[in-house]
Amino acid sequence: MPDVLIKNIRLLADGALAPAEILIENGKVIGISKEFRISEYDEVIDGKNAVAIPAGIDAHVHFRDPGMTYKENWYTGSCSAAAGGITTVLEHPNTLPPVVDKSGFYLKLKQAKKRSVIDFGINGGVTNNLEKLSELWALGVNCFGEIFMAESTGGLNINNQTLGSALSKIGQMEAVAAIHAEDDALRLQNEALLLHDNSDDVHSRIRPNECEEIAVRNCLRINESEKAPANIHFCHTSTPEAVALIETARKNLQEKQNQMAEKNKNKDQKEKSSDYQISRRITCEVTPHHLFLSTKDCGRLKTFGKMNPPLRDPKSAEYMMTALRTGLVNAVASDHAPHRVYEKETTIKAAPSGVPGVETLMPLMLAAVRKNMLTLERMVEVTSRNPARIFDLERLGKGFLKQGFDADIVLFDPKDVRIIKAKNLHSRCEWTPYEGMEGIFPTMTLSRGDVVWDGSQIIAKKGCGRFLPGKGLKPGADDFDGVDDRELVDENDIENEEEE
Repeated sequence: MPDVLIKNIRLLADGALAPAEILIENGKVIGISKEFRISEYDEVIDGKNAVAIPAGIDAHVHFRDPGMTYKENWYTGSCSAAAGGITTVLEHPNTLPPVVDKSGFYLKLKQAKKRSVIDFGINGGVTNNLEKLSELWALGVNCFGEIFMAESTGGLNINNQTLGSALSKIGQMEAVAAIHAEDDALRLQNEALLLHDNSDDVHSRIRPNECEEIAVRNCLRINESEKAPANIHFCHTSTPEAVALIETARKNLQEKQNQMAEKNKNKDQKEKSSDYQISRRITCEVTPHHLFLSTKDCGRLKTFGKMNPPLRDPKSAEYMMTALRTGLVNAVASDHAPHRVYEKETTIKAAPSGVPGVETLMPLMLAAVRKNMLTLERMVEVTSRNPARIFDLERLGKGFLKQGFDADIVLFDPKDVRIIKAKNLHSRCEWTPYEGMEGIFPTMTLSRGDVVWDGSQIIAKKGCGRFLPGKGLKPGADDFDGVDDRELVDENDIENEEEE
């Protein structure tokens, strides 16, 4: 007997919305039809003519747990995600301690398993820990990064020589390297030149478009020079210049792969190019703040609009939406990086970089669909399907609303446009750079068939989220004997219990 029947909804079919019903059993979609003529099921959900789409996958969040849980923690961050229609996140490594070894990985995994109300992957950090990368891969990290090419929160930035060595190791493991592409030399040069400039937009001028362009070019060059190049994913791409470099690199890679495939036809098995190198990818994401905000907002937001990479000029922001719509940019991710209000209430140069965004990603994108900035089909592609494919989550049942996949589903009313207000959001940081903007929020969010957000409150239990390991996971790798986590985890337990 099916566990859940969702009726009275509409689904995308051949570019149009059509009436449908969804059957769910053991957390999986087992059938989609215009109407099911069955009389027995455990629960029925009346969608009330809502539109149903796959729940979002946010492949770039910083939940600050462990070590900085006064900003956010796994419970508050995952609740914020669920209320915004996100049921899968990939959490980046720059926590305290960072995920650069077995101990750092275990501390984060333990907290996430106890607190998260949605499914999650954990990324491995890359510093001077090259000898630990294979260990992290075997533990089940989803990918490596973000790998910082310039200074940012957490101090994990590396030089180009270390980057090359890391990319080679990541390529040998056939993993993904997620790159934070900013050139540190240009940043430092501009910081010196603008030492006494405290204008609202100075952060954008310290890290101009060229800063991203140089770093992307260097990363692509370094990766292709290695014997085992890695899959490259560029985080929070924000400039036309970077997108152009990435597209050229993709075309060159495709040509090379076509040549490899042609040569393989006439070669022995031992001489053939690897399947991995033939299928290797270069991808990129964009954030909502680089789509919907620009330097025009610096005066209004002041330090609350400071992030890395920074806000760009309006033309760059407009271009990034065009690039997303036309397929040059592959995915949308929030780069959810919360800080408390009192931390931001300082001078522009002293303020920490980062803005919250996991709860507003889907609502902003759905509002963009309503404004005809992109189609609903494309919106689904960049918020669920493509992230699942890029980060190998499709094999775990993520990213698609179809038979056999996890029943991760968002229901929404496309006419229910709301004004975004921080007081209605769930992040512990209690503010949003999108205050006053329009969003379309979920009327319901389901994770593996269970309702986690009912339109007004979180009804999921702490710890119901599932760990989504990377394909490098080795049997027995979760033996954490000898890892002493008592002092740090006890402290976080106290903080989290006080919050909840």
